[in-house]
Amino acid sequence: MRIAVAALLGAIVIFIWQFVSHMLLPIGEMGFRAPQNESVVLQAASSGLPDSGMYLLPWLAPEKMNDAAAVQGWTERAKNNPFLFVVVAPSNTLVTSMVPELAKQFVINLLGALLVAFVLAGTAWGFRVAGATIFGVFGWLLDTVPMWNWYKFPADYVVGNLLDQGIGWLLAGIIIAWWLGRRRARRAATL
Repeated sequence: MRIAVAALLGAIVIFIWQFVSHMLLPIGEMGFRAPQNESVVLQAASSGLPDSGMYLLPWLAPEKMNDAAAVQGWTERAKNNPFLFVVVAPSNTLVTSMVPELAKQFVINLLGALLVAFVLAGTAWGFRVAGATIFGVFGWLLDTVPMWNWYKFPADYVVGNLLDQGIGWLLAGIIIAWWLGRRRARRAATL
C-alpha cells in the first residue's frame, strides 16, 4: 500500500509540474514554430496526407532501398527539399475539452510513478530521489534524443523535454522518497 500511495503522490507532483512546465513556463513549447502560411500547409496536409499516421518526407519505401533509380530520386528530393516528420491525427478535439487527454496523462504519470516507487522502495532516501531523476533522464535519452538524431527534432525541443522530464522526475522522486521513508523514520523514532 505504501508503494501505491507513494506512486499516487509522485503522479500528482509530476502532473502539477507538467502543468507549470507547459502552461506557465515556456518549457513545453520549446522547439515548436508557427508556419508562415498555416492555411496553405493545412490544405496541403489535407490533400497530401489524408490518413491519420506518421509521415516522413521525402519518402523512400523500404522495398525500394535496393533500387538504384529510386534511391537516386530520393537523394535528389532530400537535397532539394526540407526534411519533414509529420504526425497527422483526426480533427483536433482539444478545442472543446482537454479532459480525456489530461486523464490519460495522469494515468501515464501514475504508471510511471508506480514503476519508480516499486523499483526504488528498497533503497535509501537519497538514492530514491536520484533514482527517480535518473529514470526520467533515461526515458528522455532513449526516447527523445533518438528523435533528434534520426528525425531531426530541433535541439531546443530536446533540451525542453530534458528539462520537463528531469525536473518533473526529480520533484516526483522527492515526494516518493519522503513517503517511502516515513515508515522507517517512524520505526526509528519509536526505538
